[in-house]
Amino acid sequence: MDLLKYGFSPDMMPEHAQGIPARITAVHKERYALACEYGETYGRLKTKEYYGGLEEFPTAGDFVLIQYNPAGDSQILRTLPRRTYFSRRDPTPGRGEQAVAANFDYVFILQSLNHDFNARRLERYLTLAWQSGAVPVVVLTKADLIDEYQEYLHIAQRLAAGVAVHAVSSKTGAGLESLAAYTAPGKTIVFLGSSGVGKSSLVNALAGEEIMAVSEIREDDSKGRHTTTHRQMIMLPNGAMIIDTPGMRELGMWDVSAGLGDAFSDVEQFLGHCRFSNCRHQSEPGCAIKAALANGSLSRERWESYSNLKAEAKYADDKTSFLREKEQWKKSIAKYSRQIKQNSKNYRDD
Repeated sequence: MDLLKYGFSPDMMPEHAQGIPARITAVHKERYALACEYGETYGRLKTKEYYGGLEEFPTAGDFVLIQYNPAGDSQILRTLPRRTYFSRRDPTPGRGEQAVAANFDYVFILQSLNHDFNARRLERYLTLAWQSGAVPVVVLTKADLIDEYQEYLHIAQRLAAGVAVHAVSSKTGAGLESLAAYTAPGKTIVFLGSSGVGKSSLVNALAGEEIMAVSEIREDDSKGRHTTTHRQMIMLPNGAMIIDTPGMRELGMWDVSAGLGDAFSDVEQFLGHCRFSNCRHQSEPGCAIKAALANGSLSRERWESYSNLKAEAKYADDKTSFLREKEQWKKSIAKYSRQIKQNSKNYRDD
């Protein structure tokens, strides 16, 4: 098997490396599906390196070094540096960060043009997609289920400024030609979307054949049932690769400092222009955010989305620091209020 077709480049190999390169094509709990020069195989992590904290746990799309075993599971020795990387807060409390996909070129953010469309979720996906280092693309699926979808298209274009937005139907084939530019041989695309958004149907439509199981639409809410059960990479007949992920309706923020700036550039343009450098944009005088909200140049909905995602990310990253900073801010506001009251009293006494 030619690993170059899987996106591998010889310059990825570190000096004096042991083992042969492979790419993770699926994650099954503690067992990994692999593609390497000997074909498709399976591997398990080398305990000392990974569980000893020396190596990053691999995920779908990662390139790794393995000790190949023709008679059974190979041993995964090392995770090679990533070009792009997507992670979320692990839904299990106390587990921290959870790897989702690595080494992809595009992030297809999927929302269906029915009851699934959610502007706030789209903002969340965009933030994480920008943070990954890849190029986000918004794909609105199931265009055949709605007569007029221009309103949804305009909402998505407004929220995803500078990002391509496509409306498609996997059932009729409408709009699929607009995705051809992203599905070139050797390119890797990660699919993000909630359960039932039509990821499997879109994979089949792009492949031109039934390579993934598709569940029926529920009649009561027009949503599909959850199909994908693990993170996996699928090779299309034309040589493009798609990393499909289990449906994630809620994506917990992790480190999204760069992603927020790209996804909310319309909000961040006002930051840094307040009278006070430590302004919290609530009750302080001379606040640029409050002024923008008042004159309509910034919508309250966008500001609230930005604030909520930033607070969620900061809390996930450092709970103790977040709470300490919040308490210090409360004290500074109380001190400022006392000074105002004292100045007013002094003025009346004079």
